[in-house]
Amino acid sequence: MSKSIQTVAVIGAGTMGAGIAQVAAQSGYQVVLFDLQPAKAQQAKADISAQLAKRVARGKMEEAKRETLLNAIECSAILQDVAKADLVIEAIVEDLAAKQSLFRDLEAICKEHCLLASNTSSISITSIASALTQPERFVGLHFFNPAPLMKLVEVVRGIATNDETCNTAKVWAESCGKHAVVTRSLPGFIVNRVARPFYAEALRALEMEVAQVQDIDYCFKQAGQFNMGPFELMDLIGHDVNYAVTKSVYDAYYQDKRFLPSLTQKELVDAGFLGRKSRRGFYRYDDSASLSEVNFASLHTLPDNATCSLHGDWAFAPSFVEMTELPLADSTSSPYLNINGIHVVPTQGITATQLSVSLACPVVVFDYCQNYLNSPVMVIAPAMQNTEQQNQQVVAYFQSKGKQVLMVKDYPGLLIWRTWMMLINEALDLANLGGASMSDIDVAMKSGVNYPLGPIEQGEQLGWSSVLQTITHLQHFYGEERYRPSPLLRQLALVS
Repeated sequence: MSKSIQTVAVIGAGTMGAGIAQVAAQSGYQVVLFDLQPAKAQQAKADISAQLAKRVARGKMEEAKRETLLNAIECSAILQDVAKADLVIEAIVEDLAAKQSLFRDLEAICKEHCLLASNTSSISITSIASALTQPERFVGLHFFNPAPLMKLVEVVRGIATNDETCNTAKVWAESCGKHAVVTRSLPGFIVNRVARPFYAEALRALEMEVAQVQDIDYCFKQAGQFNMGPFELMDLIGHDVNYAVTKSVYDAYYQDKRFLPSLTQKELVDAGFLGRKSRRGFYRYDDSASLSEVNFASLHTLPDNATCSLHGDWAFAPSFVEMTELPLADSTSSPYLNINGIHVVPTQGITATQLSVSLACPVVVFDYCQNYLNSPVMVIAPAMQNTEQQNQQVVAYFQSKGKQVLMVKDYPGLLIWRTWMMLINEALDLANLGGASMSDIDVAMKSGVNYPLGPIEQGEQLGWSSVLQTITHLQHFYGEERYRPSPLLRQLALVS
């Protein structure tokens, strides 16, 4: 427990408020759960009780512990009952005026040393604090849903938040078993800003007819080792919520094209296809729904006289070398696998068609896998100039290694590699603005959205020069500000 905090008040008994109250109570704090509707706070406590009863039934908690936890939660509809708290966390509607009004009332009744905090996910902490006479004791404590299960808390520092407030809030969150990361009050904080390309690049690939929804999700899970594909995740979050967050970040950064919302997602929102909660989004969730099959390539056989050789520097992907079981013919050129004169090349943001022209030979590019040896699928894209027979030979080669093959439209950066490049670039841009430390960004993305690696870790592994090269190729191909490299990325590439 945090020594300076004994009693925690939570304002708002909705899903997030109830979850935060449970977290505080099970961490040994006395809790006041306030809601203007008395029945709502009581129902929230009853829901907590029911959840804990299931844990007792599964042998995950003792009944005595459950009773102690529930006894620590006091429900109230009288704001004055909050006055005894050492920390107040607001979890009401996402409306600036409503939050400012509430905190003015809280400041008038709370103890001088009491910390005031908001669980907002999208509103500026600096803006909320501007309504207070003591903005230095105000901080953001952004929990992720469901609060009892998700390990991340973003500790958001407004322009007036002092060091003591920030440090005390961080220590308190850590005492609740959370990974607490500190960020400036910039639009999207850490996770909701850095994660935007995960959705945006998938939506763009769909709009460009590179692959279908189920194909993209499968590749991200199986080859990229993400827990969920981008379309599954958007359906789970809710398209109304996901689209609103993207639009708010886009508007907050003065329509920076890097955060441009998707018309495809807006159309889903306009249609009321919000995802799981409306039983339809990118997928259907009614009783008659069935998952579409992934569009794997049909089976082909590699000719008996096929010649294969491996060339170049594969330091960024040693598992690919293991998968091929081929010796390196040379280690100084750009990496490629030669299959009967066809150059099979890892994507670096240049299309197979462009490479085929420059190399004057047939080319197939392939996407990134977190581990080529273990991935059940290879994503490939052939040059427009290739013959069908040439493409089939590449398919047959990877099938001979026990892989399913997904052939997609020739597209710069493909799916997983391109998305990682954009995530890394966005993370570096946030760090460059002083929004958060590199280490905290990695913790946030792994704990908050369950990425297999933090974007900074991934960038270090893949090489800053490779990241910059890909982003630069994308910017050149599209001519869009969306793909401008972060200044910090340019600096890191220079010294790497």
